Amino acid sequence: MNSDRLSRRTLFRNGSIVAAGAVAGALVRNARAIGPDEVERVVKIGRINQSASRWCYGKIKFEDLCAAAAKIGLKGLDLLGPSDFPTLKKHGLVCTMTSTHGLSNGLNDKKNHEGCLERIRDAIEANAEYGFPNVITFPGNRRGMPDDVGVENTVEALKKVAGFAERKKVNICLEYLNSKVDHKDYMFDRTAWGVEVCKKVGSDRIKILYDIYHAQIMEGDIIRTIRNNAQYIAHYHTGGNPGRHEIDESQELYYPAIMRAIAESGYKGYVAHEFVPTRDPLTSLTEAAKLCDV
Repeated sequence: MNSDRLSRRTLFRNGSIVAAGAVAGALVRNARAIGPDEVERVVKIGRINQSASRWCYGKIKFEDLCAAAAKIGLKGLDLLGPSDFPTLKKHGLVCTMTSTHGLSNGLNDKKNHEGCLERIRDAIEANAEYGFPNVITFPGNRRGMPDDVGVENTVEALKKVAGFAERKKVNICLEYLNSKVDHKDYMFDRTAWGVEVCKKVGSDRIKILYDIYHAQIMEGDIIRTIRNNAQYIAHYHTGGNPGRHEIDESQELYYPAIMRAIAESGYKGYVAHEFVPTRDPLTSLTEAAKLCDV
């Protein structure tokens, strides 16, 4: 290959990257805070049903966040409880993932089964009343427990509630989290672990919450994993890596391609933005929604 051509091509490419970074940096520096009444609808294609995790926007009043989410074109909000459902309904939104028990003490330990399953059943009941789709669950931390024992204990617990979830038409979603950075010792830190649980329970209502940020830290290979395991995934979370911040060009994941892979898999559920904004929250949320509208 002609070395002069290679050097000019490299120079052009690198110059483009620098220019794009400069523009992005200027936009971030100049961005001002916007209110719920200032956001605009950016979701126009709608192949991806988008949502956002409430906890990432704690400084915004819940009513204002609901109003803004609806205007942007989001379908709902994530990780809420039944007391929030009337406000969501008022704004035409769905609770796309309902909270249950804590993540450290979960279903991999039999002593936690009774308490966790009670919370899961209550959440399923509340979801069924409103027609909401998903409740969350966690296996918990290892604390020296072998992974295969954790699988068996988690399967045992989920079999006790799978029939109830089937009758109520609600998914129970095991969340994949990283054990490297954010949740040391957490058991479900590989896709294969959650898939094995789903297979052994054998219910269409026992699924995985595939958190793309966490999966990138532990395994990467996001698009191939989605394509190979789509049948076991009922919910997605986004987040930029490293840092779990905006999903823009400041991080290493390319979300438009990931969203296209999700859409092409035939997925009809929800993708919830679960990143912690480093600048104006509604500006970041609006930009994320536009980016993922593929």
